[in-house]
Amino acid sequence: MVDSPHKFKLKKEDNVEIISGKDKGKRGRILKILRDKDRVVVEGANIVKKAKKRRNQQDRGGIVEIEAAIHSSNVQIVCKKCGPTRIGYKLENDSKIRICRKCGEAL
Repeated sequence: MVDSPHKFKLKKEDNVEIISGKDKGKRGRILKILRDKDRVVVEGANIVKKAKKRRNQQDRGGIVEIEAAIHSSNVQIVCKKCGPTRIGYKLENDSKIRICRKCGEAL
């Protein structure tokens, strides 16, 4: 496996907005980050149909709808004040915190 050239500023459970693609404008939270492929899985976005095999008596097989991964460049974090924004960093008391590039508020 090759190391990812992209440093992720996004984290799991961040609220993001999709800025390009078929789900442009949708908002959701990050469920999973795939660092090796530079992709993220966003809740309720990029829904695809997948054939699922029946595993046991209770588990139903068939066609299920799941969230597929989206490239990390197609999502932006959402600031509570100003909406979709880029992420900056600031050192505060020997700890690095993420800040909104538009208003400077901590994310």
